[in-house]
Formats: sequence, structure tokens, C-alpha cells
Amino acid sequence: MKILPQASTRTKSSVSVKSDGTPGRGLHQPVRSRIFWTRSRKEALAAFLFILPDSLGLLIFVGIPMGLALSLGFFSVDGFGGYKFVWFSNYNRMLHDPLFLKSLWVTVVYVLVLVPGLYLTGLGLALLVSQKIPFIAVWRSLFFMPYVVSLVVVGLTWKVMLIDKVGFVNSVLQLLHLPSRSWLGDPNLALGAILLVTIWFLMGYYMIIFLSGLQEIPREYYEAARIDGAGPWAMFTKITLPLLRPTSFFVLLVSTVSAVAGGQAFDLIYVMTKGGPANSTSLAVFYIYEQAFQFNNYGYAAAMASFLVIILLLITIALFALTRGGRFHLG
Repeated sequence: MKILPQASTRTKSSVSVKSDGTPGRGLHQPVRSRIFWTRSRKEALAAFLFILPDSLGLLIFVGIPMGLALSLGFFSVDGFGGYKFVWFSNYNRMLHDPLFLKSLWVTVVYVLVLVPGLYLTGLGLALLVSQKIPFIAVWRSLFFMPYVVSLVVVGLTWKVMLIDKVGFVNSVLQLLHLPSRSWLGDPNLALGAILLVTIWFLMGYYMIIFLSGLQEIPREYYEAARIDGAGPWAMFTKITLPLLRPTSFFVLLVSTVSAVAGGQAFDLIYVMTKGGPANSTSLAVFYIYEQAFQFNNYGYAAAMASFLVIILLLITIALFALTRGGRFHLG
């Protein structure tokens, strides 16, 4: 009787042997691609794919134009395709241009009034609408409503309301037996009128930002302070303001950039005063527009725009350095 050989129950060795007796590659050695695509690398690839569209848009529509504008400041451009390299002539002209220097001064005054005004009105309205009062949703909507209106419509409406003698504001002053004013025709009043309209337009937006910050503060802090006998002012200075530091930093940064180069800094000026009277409302961004699109001084305008961007960058760095990124801890 022929006995068949039993099948071996041992598995084959995973190590192969070459003809010379040295071990070769294992049959079950992990594939190199599996080693490369670790979980962390897959997550990094997914994150990169998510931010790629926005990064491309930022590069194409912001980065490249900024680079071209910076380089354009070293050329004299006639508006008809003629370019002439002039080194730093545009920047030298900028530093000796009295109208540009005046526009910088007007911009400084505009920023120093607008930024604190937006901070105070935004925070004040946020504190008001955070209280339990009737029709609170209606009040929030009314305060925020001006921000959703077109800047051109806002500018035209207020221009009609502030017109000399027959405007709504002067009509009310006459009813109250008060002297009427040339709000947009007096160099001493025009910038103030623009600032009041700008604050009225933007305060609802900053109200929403402060309101979101207030809602993040735990109510238990106020209840504990009230039990300890703290009054409203003490709770505001010891609890609300310290815990609103990140929100305050964001508001200060955004409002400063908006005051220097925001849409309202150009649109309201263009619609209401066109930089007048006597250049008293000509902000730097408006003067740059005039040089570029009214006088075809594109190289000069690019140099001034580059200078303005550098100033904004320095202000941003200073805010980050002084407040430690919104933490306000100086120690």
C-alpha cells in the first residue's frame, strides 16, 4: 500500500534565499507606498486640497496685483502703454507733494476719530442690545440695517439731507431756532460730517462683533460678582472689558485698516464731497484714485499705494506687538 506524503502544516518562510545562500526580499514585505501614505500625510494632503482654491484666488487676485503695483511705482506710465524706468523719482515726488502730504494728515485725523468712535458706539450698542428689553430682535435689526445698504445710496441720501438751507438737517435746526450750517461746503465741518455718516453706517457691524464676544462670557462670572456686591461699573471694568480683549483687538485692527483703505473711505468721499472743499476731505486713498484715473499718473499712484500698504503693514505689526496678538499682556 502506497502512503501519500502528508501536507506540511507549516507556512512557507517569508524570507526567500538567493542562489548564493544570502537572504533576499521577503514575500510579505510592506509595500513602500503604504509606508509613505501615513495618516498624518493624508490629513496634510486633505488640508492642502481644501485651502488650494482660496490660496490660488489670493495669489492671482491679490498677490500678483500687489507685486505689479509695487514694481509699477518705479516706472513713469503715460496711460498709453509707454513705460519708462525712473528709479525712485515717484517716491521723491511723493515726499514733496503738498497735496499728498495734506491727504496723509486728513487720513490721520480721520483714523484717530473714526476708530475710537466705532469702538465706543459698537460696544455701547452691543451692551444695550444684550439686555433683556422688549422687541430686542427688532432693535438689533434696526441698528444693523444701515450696513446692508449700498454705500452709494447712503452717500446720496446723506448728501441730500445735509444740503445747505433746504436739507433735512438744516430744516430741523431752523425749527429749533438754531443757525443752519453748510455741512459739506465748510472746510471746517465737511470732514466731521463725513465721520458722523461713516460711524452711523458702520456701527451696526461692530455691534454684531462685540455682541458675539459678549455672548461668549459665562454668565456665572456676573452672578458671582453680583453676590459679592459688585456694581455694574465694577463688573464692566473687571469682567467685561478684560474678557473682551481678543474681540477688542480684532475691532481695532479691522477698523484701522477700514479707515485707511476701506470702501467707505473712498465711496462716501466720492459721492458726498469729491475730496472738497479745499481738499479738506481728500483722504490718501481718494488722492491716489485721482492721480491714477483722472490724471493718468499710474506710476505715481502705484508708488503712493505701495507707501500706504507699507504704513498699514507697520501699524498691524505694531498692534500685534503691543497687544501680544490681542492678549494685551505686556509682562
